[in-house]
Amino acid sequence: MTSIPDLGGDRPWMTDDLRIFREAARSVLCREFSPHFARWRSQGSVDRDAWCRAGAAGLLCPAVSVLYGGGGGTFAHDAVIAEELEYTGIGMGFSVALHNAMVVPYLERYGTDEQRRAWLPGCATGEIVTAIAMTEPDTGSDLQAVRTRAVRVGDDYRITGQKTFITNGQLADLIVTVCRTGPETGGRGLSLIAVPATAPGFRRGRNLEKVGLRASDTSELFFDDARVPVWYVIGGVEEQGFRMLMEQLPQERLLIAISAVAALERAVWLTIEYAHGRKAFGQPLFDFQNTQFLLAECQTEAEVARAFIDRCIERHLKGQLDSRTASMAKWWSTEKQNHVIDRCLQVFGGNGYMADYPIAQMFVDARVQKIYGGTNEIMKMLIARSL
Repeated sequence: MTSIPDLGGDRPWMTDDLRIFREAARSVLCREFSPHFARWRSQGSVDRDAWCRAGAAGLLCPAVSVLYGGGGGTFAHDAVIAEELEYTGIGMGFSVALHNAMVVPYLERYGTDEQRRAWLPGCATGEIVTAIAMTEPDTGSDLQAVRTRAVRVGDDYRITGQKTFITNGQLADLIVTVCRTGPETGGRGLSLIAVPATAPGFRRGRNLEKVGLRASDTSELFFDDARVPVWYVIGGVEEQGFRMLMEQLPQERLLIAISAVAALERAVWLTIEYAHGRKAFGQPLFDFQNTQFLLAECQTEAEVARAFIDRCIERHLKGQLDSRTASMAKWWSTEKQNHVIDRCLQVFGGNGYMADYPIAQMFVDARVQKIYGGTNEIMKMLIARSL
């Protein structure tokens, strides 16, 4: 792994405490997790005990209140972990960032105190791995078309439906599931229900084979009249799910953008290192003007992307990040991630197409970033509505 430049210097949201946290996170990721990543990619999932090791190292739920076993930090700590996962070559293949900043916030922000006490401490230790189940076979970015239905029968919900493309689906102990509990169509009538993997009638399908992110287990989930206690509805109130989703999606999209920028930065560093060490026609690749021009352009794009995303992080920490800006960040940064990594791979020549080279892994991992969290076409539609 190439050395990672210090990015803490003039970043507006970085503090001394966050720099210390970053160094600690980088050290434990390099020592405890990076050595196993090739095997995880081969087996199609991380080891289950990796989650408990991540919890013991303080990598889980850093922004959750200490009252519930978390680190008592802010989204800045989630952002640092998301970046360090990319910088150390693990990336979104180990879905810590999704657990920390995409799923757990539903439990902490909207959950009842009983729900927080029941679930959050386990989320922080790694004893409870979470997933969020939105997508269905006939429903992707259009959440208002969700068909999975939960019907109350006495003290239980009976849930019927199917979800697909669910990250952490094979390992998750608790799945925040988008269900239709009311008769209304569209966003009305949607609720979020936490479904434990032990629920009668719940079963996991295949661990889906993907082009990239191969260490991340991604599953079909089936709810065959699955029984869940009524108190598992998030917040204790039905038909608030769509509002909760809309409020949390900007943070989800910002997190995707953060990982995208960190990945393209790593791609540039790896390529600069390779270009200096690899020779062609008797001289280093870096000495060719074409290589210099390409890397100059990629480095500039990386620094522009970094400035934009740092501004978005700063705004989010102040509670000022709106859906429009988050959509811009997600669309633009993931497009740049794919563009820059593709250009960097070209410098590696045939080696860049070999699966054991990090740049090749980054190339296939990057593609899905333009799809999940709302496709980039949807992002542009959301931006256009504000014009």
